[in-house]
Amino acid sequence: MRDRVIGTLAALTLLTGCSTGSEPDEPGPSPSAVSFSAGAEGVGDPYFPKYGNGGYDVAGYDLALTYDPKAGTLDGTATITATAEQNLSRFNLDLAHLTAREVTVDGVAATSTAQGNELVVTPGAGIVAGRQFTVVVAYGGKPGLLENKALGNGGWMSTADGGVALGQPESASTWFPVNDHPSDKATLKLAMTVPDGLEVLSNGVPGERTTAGGRTTWRWSESSPMASYLATVVIGQYRVTTGRHNNLPMITAIPESLAADGPAARSLARTGEITDYLATVFGPYPFDANGGVVVDEDRIRYALETQSRPVYGNTFFTAGENLGVVAHELAHQWFGDSVALSRWQDIWLNEGFATYAEWLWSEHSGEATARELFETAYNTFNWSEIPGDPTPARLFGSAVYQRGGMTVHALRETIGDKAFFTLVKSWAATNKDGNVTTDDFIKAAEQASNKDLTTFFQNWLYSTEKPPTP
Repeated sequence: MRDRVIGTLAALTLLTGCSTGSEPDEPGPSPSAVSFSAGAEGVGDPYFPKYGNGGYDVAGYDLALTYDPKAGTLDGTATITATAEQNLSRFNLDLAHLTAREVTVDGVAATSTAQGNELVVTPGAGIVAGRQFTVVVAYGGKPGLLENKALGNGGWMSTADGGVALGQPESASTWFPVNDHPSDKATLKLAMTVPDGLEVLSNGVPGERTTAGGRTTWRWSESSPMASYLATVVIGQYRVTTGRHNNLPMITAIPESLAADGPAARSLARTGEITDYLATVFGPYPFDANGGVVVDEDRIRYALETQSRPVYGNTFFTAGENLGVVAHELAHQWFGDSVALSRWQDIWLNEGFATYAEWLWSEHSGEATARELFETAYNTFNWSEIPGDPTPARLFGSAVYQRGGMTVHALRETIGDKAFFTLVKSWAATNKDGNVTTDDFIKAAEQASNKDLTTFFQNWLYSTEKPPTP
């Protein structure tokens, strides 16, 4: 993310012992011997303990939705495929503003209760740990925003010609039932039906588009596991450019309210070029599609790295082309999307690398070098702000971005280019589609450099004193 200013017991297998022919088989445990308990409300993130839910792991979401922009209503079904991580008597899904009409678990009616932004689901029988199960939720209503005074509102915004679902650190729960925490990554399929004449942009690869009765259904599919806040849908009147780059779908979209050849369009037209450069630094692009969407909406004064198709507020292009923000959001496809956070405290891993990608692109373009940009930030920074534990209120503060970027550059100068660029590529490849922590990165950096970096990371991530330059 770049700011403008800066979560049915169907069968129980009987275990039989070996028989000698004279000894009877020993019976396995009876269903009554299995103990079931409720999944936790929240995954226990140190910053946001109630985000997401415990007790299960989602593999994929399959959404079939209809949006009426005049009424501002969303209606449809979500099919959720998951695996129980404990013996579940019930579990929670995150669902804000919308109402579940019917819930089934493996085709059997389940009880559901709304408790604030939580949907508590009680299946007809317990679900044994390790078992895959399918939840279908029929739901609808008027989607809206999640209020967060410290971080800014995120979620579903109705617009003059459609709607936008966008936001960090949470937003998905405003338009579908979800385990809304990045530690539970899942695939996404979307079939969104809207009135003819509107376009629908989302994550991943476009599918078949069908029209009937004055409505068009747009289909999108993201096959790589994705953190929930990276899911997006943009509905409105857009100029959509569809092509291929490196044999992958390349889809960009500019609102019809903006010039077809204006700075936003020209900036997004460089997406393939910037991706190619970043691939030389970070390794192969990690997804099956690429692109970007610009939104002309005053309430969206940020850009977000929504997986495979970043969304940019037009505020970034009012002064002309802005390739820095494109480099920033594309770098997130490696750092933040493919390699995602296990906990929000470590967001510097996302934003520090994305900021450093801006510096690298600047140098690659013949403008200020990474070293020069490092020195400018180093000489003007308020060192009382730390990136390693920024606090929830400063999750998007300058320490996470600028000091995060400085930390990356200082690491490069400390361990040398060969070890640094080997580390960056191996980190992205080894952790592809996974979740990581700062401790994971420190261990990887020490292994790549064969150095003890304890003092280095303490100085750059956690100290309120000005760190020494390498």
